[in-house]
Amino acid sequence: MQKSITLVECPRDAMQGWKQFIPTEQKVAYLNALLRVGFDVLDFGSFVSPKAIPQMADTKEVLPQLKLNDKTKLLAIIANTRGAEEAAVYDEITYLGFPFSISETFQLRNTNKTIAESLTQVEEIQNLCVKNGKELVVYISMGFGNPYGDDYSAEVAIKWVGQLAQLGIKTIAMADTVGVAKPDTIEYIFKHLVPEFSDVNIGAHFHSTARTWEEKIQTAYDNNCLRFDSAMKGIGGCPMADDELVGNIATENIVNWAERNNIPLSLDMQAFNEALLMAAKVFIK
Repeated sequence: MQKSITLVECPRDAMQGWKQFIPTEQKVAYLNALLRVGFDVLDFGSFVSPKAIPQMADTKEVLPQLKLNDKTKLLAIIANTRGAEEAAVYDEITYLGFPFSISETFQLRNTNKTIAESLTQVEEIQNLCVKNGKELVVYISMGFGNPYGDDYSAEVAIKWVGQLAQLGIKTIAMADTVGVAKPDTIEYIFKHLVPEFSDVNIGAHFHSTARTWEEKIQTAYDNNCLRFDSAMKGIGGCPMADDELVGNIATENIVNWAERNNIPLSLDMQAFNEALLMAAKVFIK
């Protein structure tokens, strides 16, 4: 039997860059369809400035309408301490996700703060999470390189994981924000990270073209990464990263890959197919 994986479904990532505003009632129906599937984690919304991400301005209205279950835990993205304070009051939310870029240019674009300022925010948010019974998930954005010419190496990425682990962060996801990760870099990073930080859940949030998704997932899995983020139909990407969005890896591709490789997933496949059909109606170009 192959090792099972944690599957994080990311409709928030799919929705946030969508040009047409998705009505609240349609968001709720789609998220409830995804909850019926039985994903391990649902990245459902964010507590960020509505000016920055107008698509997520109704997260507070969406949340009380969700039909929660014992299987799927909710994750909300926050970009600063204020957002974390807002999210932390909701018992329904288990995880707060913070994008921590190791590209100075992108951190300024994404959160309007330097890396040093963002590290201070991480400490504040971690303390807030501990106080409120939440778990902080830190995304190392631009974790496999960046398009801005900022200094990057796999060793730098690994060093930052070490600094964050010292703060007590228990889940860290390496994010391929603009889809530049190559198999050799993926192999090097996870081969070093997973054994060195055995008490940290090291995940992967890959953005990818349709051509390269499988080599990214396979290489990470072969090097003991067992937590993967994805989104139905491969929609989404970070609107702060580039003009042309690089999409998420499609969840249906990961599910098919897992089936081919005898990797166990405990999903309701009828609900999965129903949610996939709904995604096609939600994300109409």
